[in-house]
Amino acid sequence: MKASAFLYPWDVVGDPDAPARLAGLGVQQVTLASAYHSTRALTPRHPGRRIVTAEHAAVLYPPDATRWAGRELRPYAQSWVPGEDPYAEAAEALAGAGIEVHSWVVLAHNSRLGAEHPDTSVVNAYGDRYPWAPCIAQPAVHTYLVDLAAEAAVRPGTAGTELESCGWYGFAHLHAHDKTSGVALGDAAQYLMSLCFCAACRDGYGGTGLDADELGAAVRRALEPVWAGTGSRETGWSGVEKLLGGRLAAATWRWRGRVARTLQESAVAAVRRAAPNPDFQVLLHADPASYRTGANAGVHASDILSTADGVVLPCAGGEQAREAVLGPFAGLSGVLAANFNVVSGMGGSPATLERDAAHAASLGANELRLYHAGLASGPDLSAVAGALSAIRGG
Repeated sequence: MKASAFLYPWDVVGDPDAPARLAGLGVQQVTLASAYHSTRALTPRHPGRRIVTAEHAAVLYPPDATRWAGRELRPYAQSWVPGEDPYAEAAEALAGAGIEVHSWVVLAHNSRLGAEHPDTSVVNAYGDRYPWAPCIAQPAVHTYLVDLAAEAAVRPGTAGTELESCGWYGFAHLHAHDKTSGVALGDAAQYLMSLCFCAACRDGYGGTGLDADELGAAVRRALEPVWAGTGSRETGWSGVEKLLGGRLAAATWRWRGRVARTLQESAVAAVRRAAPNPDFQVLLHADPASYRTGANAGVHASDILSTADGVVLPCAGGEQAREAVLGPFAGLSGVLAANFNVVSGMGGSPATLERDAAHAASLGANELRLYHAGLASGPDLSAVAGALSAIRGG
C-alpha cells in the first residue's frame, strides 16, 4: 500500500536531515501543508527550534497578488517560518530525497477570517457566532474557498492535493482552550449545534419550505433536555430525527447537503483547471456520514468518487469504527486512503499500525495516511518504519 505522512513546511525548512529521515520511514509521499489553520506545534527533531506557533490561519507560500487584488476575503500570509516560500523550499528538499509531494489544503476552518469578517461565520440557533467556521452557503465565502483551493493545491513541485474541511464546519473546534465538555453532546446534538442561521442559511431553509424562526425554536426545544442533563446522547441521523423530528431534519439536510456538494464539486473542478496535467490527483478528507461537520467533511460515498479521485478517511478508533467509515465505499473505485494517528501522545497507536492497516485493507483501503511525521516522537517513528517495512514484505 502506498503510504503518505502528513508534514508541515516548518518540519523541513532549516533541518537538512528531515528529507532523509522521512524517506527512511518507508513512505512514498508526503502530504505537505500549503494552507493551514492556527496551531501550536512541537518540532522534536528540528535543530533550531522546539515549538512553532502559527498564530492564525495562513498560506505557507506567497499568495498571488493579482488573484486577490481588491478582494475583501483573501488568504493571510504567514510570518513564523523563515523564507519567502517555505512550502516550495520544503517540497524541493523532499523531492530531492525521492519523495512525492502532495499539498494539504485546509479550507472552511479559519478563526482569523471570522474575527475580522464576523458576518462570514456560522451562527447557531442561539445567535452565537462560530468565528472558526466560515459559512459555506455565503456566496463570498464559497468563491473565496474555491479560489483558495485552486491556488493552494497546485503549488510548483506538487503532484496532487488533499482538501480538508471542504464542507460544513460546526460546533466542534478542538480549540486549545476549549471549555465545552461540561455537558456531553451526542452526535445528534452536535449536528443541531452546527446548524447555521446566518442570513444566507435562513433564506436557504426558506427555499426548502422551512421557516427559519420555526426551525430555530425547534432546535432550542430539542436541546433543552441536553442542557438540563436529562437528555440521552443520541447518535446517527436517526438521532437527529428523534431530536428534531423527521420533517425538519430532512429539510435542513436538503439545504446543507446541496451547499456542501456544490462547494466540493466547485473546489475540485477549480483545482483540476489549475493543475499542470490531467494526472494531478485530488482527494477529499471525508466522512461517509453525510451530515457530519468538521475537518472530515460529510459526503455521500456513492457520489463523491464521481467528483474527486478519492477520499482520506479517519480510520483510528478500532475495527468497528473502521468498518463504519470504509463500509459505505465497498465496491467503489478510487483512492481510499485510511488515515491513522501515529502520535502516541495524541492518542495514536503506531505499535498496532501493521495490524490496523491490514484490517483497513481488508475493508477496501488501498493507501495509508500517517498523522503526523513532524509531531511524532522518535520511538513512534521507529514503530512506523517497522510497520511499513512489514507491510512491504520486509
